[in-house]
Amino acid sequence: MSAVQPTASLTIPVVYIAGPYRAKTAWQVLANIRLAQEAALTVWKMGAVALCPHSNTGLFDGECPDDVWLLGDLELLRRSDAVLMVGTWQRSSGACAEQELALALGLPVFHEASLVLSDWITNWKRAARALC
Repeated sequence: MSAVQPTASLTIPVVYIAGPYRAKTAWQVLANIRLAQEAALTVWKMGAVALCPHSNTGLFDGECPDDVWLLGDLELLRRSDAVLMVGTWQRSSGACAEQELALALGLPVFHEASLVLSDWITNWKRAARALC
């Protein structure tokens, strides 16, 4: 994990939620959305901003080409401070690409909403306050 490096003007870290979206059935897509939303709620409760693409563009399927959503999600990830991987992300080409980009950008990547993530959020906020 990279060191905590908040921007001086920001005081709350943004955690991008990455996990599978697509599935064989609409029911399974909704289950993937719900799992990401649950992770997002946990992040909010930990004191960070959760950026959950599953909620942002969920069920927009077919309204634009898939690349619109996928490229947009990667742009949102670039503007985040950390990434939380959820569900069976290893089986999702999109989530794997998100993790790869996060690592390339030097963002911390968490594989569960645990005490480690909570501590990272606390330390990020502490560092941000010290910069002010």
